[in-house]
Amino acid sequence: MVKSIYPGTFDPVTNGHFDIIQRASYLFEELSVCVYSGSIKKSIFSVEERVEMIENTVSNLKNVNVIQFDNLTVDIAKKLNASVIIRGLRIGADFEYEREMALTNREMNSEIDTICLISSLKFQYVSSSRIKEIASLGGDVKSLIPEHVYELFMERINKSV
Repeated sequence: MVKSIYPGTFDPVTNGHFDIIQRASYLFEELSVCVYSGSIKKSIFSVEERVEMIENTVSNLKNVNVIQFDNLTVDIAKKLNASVIIRGLRIGADFEYEREMALTNREMNSEIDTICLISSLKFQYVSSSRIKEIASLGGDVKSLIPEHVYELFMERINKSV
Protein backbone atom coordinates (compact mmCIF):
# COMPACT_ATOMS: atom_id res chain seq x y z
CA MET A 1 0.00 0.00 0.00
CA VAL A 2 1.40 3.38 -0.99
CA LYS A 3 0.59 6.10 1.53
CA SER A 4 0.98 9.78 0.79
CA ILE A 5 0.67 13.08 2.60
CA TYR A 6 -0.37 16.52 1.40
CA PRO A 7 1.02 19.08 3.88
CA GLY A 8 0.10 22.75 4.12
CA THR A 9 -1.39 25.50 6.24
CA PHE A 10 -4.71 25.58 4.32
CA ASP A 11 -5.77 28.96 5.70
CA PRO A 12 -8.35 28.71 4.24
CA VAL A 13 -8.69 25.52 2.25
CA THR A 14 -9.38 26.47 -1.38
CA ASN A 15 -10.98 24.76 -4.34
CA GLY A 16 -7.44 24.51 -5.72
CA HIS A 17 -6.40 22.51 -2.64
CA PHE A 18 -9.42 20.27 -3.07
CA ASP A 19 -8.52 19.70 -6.73
CA ILE A 20 -5.07 18.43 -5.68
CA ILE A 21 -6.51 16.35 -2.81
CA GLN A 22 -9.10 14.70 -5.04
CA ARG A 23 -6.63 13.88 -7.80
CA ALA A 24 -4.05 12.54 -5.32
CA SER A 25 -6.74 10.38 -3.71
CA TYR A 26 -7.18 8.62 -7.06
CA LEU A 27 -3.44 7.92 -7.30
CA PHE A 28 -2.70 6.60 -3.81
CA GLU A 29 -4.35 4.06 -1.53
CA GLU A 30 -4.22 6.48 1.38
CA LEU A 31 -3.79 10.25 1.55
CA SER A 32 -3.33 12.19 4.77
CA VAL A 33 -3.93 15.92 4.51
CA CYS A 34 -1.53 17.30 7.11
CA VAL A 35 -2.43 20.73 8.46
CA TYR A 36 0.59 22.56 9.78
CA SER A 37 -0.02 24.31 13.09
CA GLY A 38 3.39 25.93 13.63
CA SER A 39 3.34 28.39 10.75
CA ILE A 40 4.97 31.79 11.10
CA LYS A 41 2.21 33.10 8.84
CA LYS A 42 -0.63 34.88 10.63
CA SER A 43 -3.60 32.52 10.35
CA ILE A 44 -7.20 33.65 10.33
CA PHE A 45 -8.39 30.18 11.41
CA SER A 46 -7.14 28.01 14.25
CA VAL A 47 -5.59 24.68 13.29
CA GLU A 48 -8.65 22.91 14.69
CA GLU A 49 -10.95 24.99 12.48
CA ARG A 50 -8.78 24.30 9.42
CA VAL A 51 -8.81 20.56 10.12
CA GLU A 52 -12.61 20.61 10.48
CA MET A 53 -13.07 22.62 7.26
CA ILE A 54 -10.91 20.18 5.33
CA GLU A 55 -12.67 17.17 6.87
CA ASN A 56 -15.98 18.60 5.64
CA THR A 57 -14.47 19.28 2.22
CA VAL A 58 -13.13 15.73 1.76
CA SER A 59 -15.93 13.79 3.48
CA ASN A 60 -16.84 11.99 0.25
CA LEU A 61 -13.25 10.73 -0.29
CA LYS A 62 -13.00 7.52 1.73
CA ASN A 63 -9.21 7.12 1.52
CA VAL A 64 -8.45 10.64 2.77
CA ASN A 65 -7.93 11.63 6.40
CA VAL A 66 -6.97 14.95 7.96
CA ILE A 67 -4.54 15.51 10.81
CA GLN A 68 -2.58 18.39 12.30
CA PHE A 69 1.18 18.47 12.77
CA ASP A 70 3.82 20.84 14.08
CA ASN A 71 7.12 19.29 13.04
CA LEU A 72 9.10 18.61 9.87
CA THR A 73 7.14 17.30 6.91
CA VAL A 74 9.49 14.33 6.51
CA ASP A 75 8.95 13.47 10.18
CA ILE A 76 5.15 13.36 9.86
CA ALA A 77 5.53 11.34 6.64
CA LYS A 78 7.74 8.82 8.43
CA LYS A 79 5.38 8.67 11.43
CA LEU A 80 2.45 7.90 9.07
CA ASN A 81 4.52 5.42 7.01
CA ALA A 82 4.00 7.60 3.95
CA SER A 83 6.55 7.33 1.16
CA VAL A 84 5.23 10.25 -0.91
CA ILE A 85 4.76 13.95 -0.24
CA ILE A 86 2.20 15.56 -2.57
CA ARG A 87 2.65 19.17 -3.61
CA GLY A 88 0.63 21.31 -6.00
CA LEU A 89 2.24 23.47 -8.67
CA ARG A 90 0.45 26.53 -9.98
CA ILE A 91 2.76 29.08 -11.53
CA GLY A 92 6.39 28.87 -12.59
CA ALA A 93 7.66 30.36 -9.33
CA ASP A 94 6.12 27.43 -7.44
CA PHE A 95 8.43 25.05 -9.28
CA GLU A 96 11.64 26.58 -7.95
CA TYR A 97 10.35 26.70 -4.38
CA GLU A 98 8.98 23.13 -4.50
CA ARG A 99 12.15 21.80 -6.15
CA GLU A 100 14.30 23.24 -3.38
CA MET A 101 11.94 21.87 -0.72
CA ALA A 102 11.86 18.43 -2.37
CA LEU A 103 15.66 18.30 -2.48
CA THR A 104 15.87 19.36 1.17
CA ASN A 105 13.31 16.75 2.22
CA ARG A 106 15.14 14.11 0.19
CA GLU A 107 18.39 14.99 1.96
CA MET A 108 16.69 14.59 5.35
CA ASN A 109 15.01 11.30 4.41
CA SER A 110 15.96 9.58 1.16
CA GLU A 111 13.08 7.10 1.48
CA ILE A 112 10.44 9.78 0.89
CA ASP A 113 9.74 11.18 -2.57
CA THR A 114 7.91 14.35 -3.56
CA ILE A 115 5.37 14.24 -6.36
CA CYS A 116 4.07 17.52 -7.76
CA LEU A 117 0.66 17.71 -9.36
CA ILE A 118 0.04 20.57 -11.77
CA SER A 119 -3.01 22.57 -10.72
CA SER A 120 -5.98 22.49 -13.01
CA LEU A 121 -6.00 25.49 -15.32
CA LYS A 122 -8.91 27.20 -13.53
CA PHE A 123 -6.95 27.11 -10.24
CA GLN A 124 -3.55 28.28 -11.54
CA TYR A 125 -3.82 31.64 -9.77
CA VAL A 126 -5.63 30.49 -6.61
CA SER A 127 -3.77 30.68 -3.30
CA SER A 128 -4.97 31.20 0.25
CA SER A 129 -2.97 34.43 0.46
CA ARG A 130 -4.44 35.80 -2.75
CA ILE A 131 -7.97 34.86 -1.68
CA LYS A 132 -7.51 36.70 1.64
CA GLU A 133 -6.21 39.76 -0.19
CA ILE A 134 -9.04 39.80 -2.75
CA ALA A 135 -11.71 39.35 -0.06
CA SER A 136 -10.21 42.03 2.22
CA LEU A 137 -10.43 44.48 -0.69
CA GLY A 138 -14.09 43.65 -1.31
CA GLY A 139 -13.64 41.21 -4.19
CA ASP A 140 -15.79 38.13 -4.75
CA VAL A 141 -14.07 34.87 -3.78
CA LYS A 142 -17.17 32.67 -3.54
CA SER A 143 -16.13 30.48 -6.50
CA LEU A 144 -12.61 29.96 -5.10
CA ILE A 145 -13.34 28.31 -1.75
CA PRO A 146 -15.68 25.49 -0.70
CA GLU A 147 -19.23 26.67 -0.07
CA HIS A 148 -19.24 25.56 3.59
CA VAL A 149 -16.08 27.64 4.23
CA TYR A 150 -17.30 30.84 2.56
CA GLU A 151 -19.51 32.36 5.27
CA LEU A 152 -17.09 31.81 8.14
CA PHE A 153 -14.21 33.02 5.96
CA MET A 154 -16.03 36.25 5.04
CA GLU A 155 -16.98 36.79 8.68
CA ARG A 156 -13.29 36.56 9.71
CA ILE A 157 -12.12 38.75 6.83
CA ASN A 158 -14.69 41.45 7.64
CA LYS A 159 -13.61 41.45 11.32
CA SER A 160 -9.96 41.90 10.39
CA VAL A 161 -10.51 44.76 7.92
